[in-house]
Amino acid sequence: MSFKNCFRCLFLLFVVALLLNCAAGNERYSEATPAGFWSGLWHGFICFFTFIISLFSDSVRIYEGFNNGGWYDFGFILGAAAFFSGSHQSKHCPPLKKRKTKAEAEWEEIGHKVEAKIRKAVKDFLDENEDEDWEEIGRKIEEKIKQELRNWAEK
Repeated sequence: MSFKNCFRCLFLLFVVALLLNCAAGNERYSEATPAGFWSGLWHGFICFFTFIISLFSDSVRIYEGFNNGGWYDFGFILGAAAFFSGSHQSKHCPPLKKRKTKAEAEWEEIGHKVEAKIRKAVKDFLDENEDEDWEEIGRKIEEKIKQELRNWAEK
C-alpha cells in the first residue's frame, strides 16, 4: 500500500471517529436537555455510519431516544435524505464516454461506409423507377439483393 493510500485510510478513520463522537445514544442528551432539530439533522446525515457501528456496539444507536419530538424527527429525515440523495450523480453529471477500441472504431467506420453505399443505391434505384408500381419495385429489389449476395459470396 502506498503512502498516499495509507494516509487516505487514516484520514477516513479519523473522520468516521469524529463523526461518531456526535452520534445518537451518547450521554450528551437527557430528559432535561433533549436533542432538537439540528441534532436530528446531524444524526440523519450520519445514520449510515452509525447503523454499521451499532451492529457491533451497544453504546451507539441510530436514533436519539431523548429528543423533542417532531422537530428532531424532521431534522433526522432531512439529514438522511441529504446523505442518501447526494450519492446519485447520474442526474447531475453527464455519463462518461466509453473509449472505443481500435477494432470497434474500424467496425463503426465500415458500418458508416456500408450505410452510405446502401442509401445511395436505394436513392439511385428509386430515381430510376419513379413511375413503376410498388409490387414491381419490390420484385426488382429482391432480385437485385439476391444478385448482389451471389456476387459477394463468390468473391
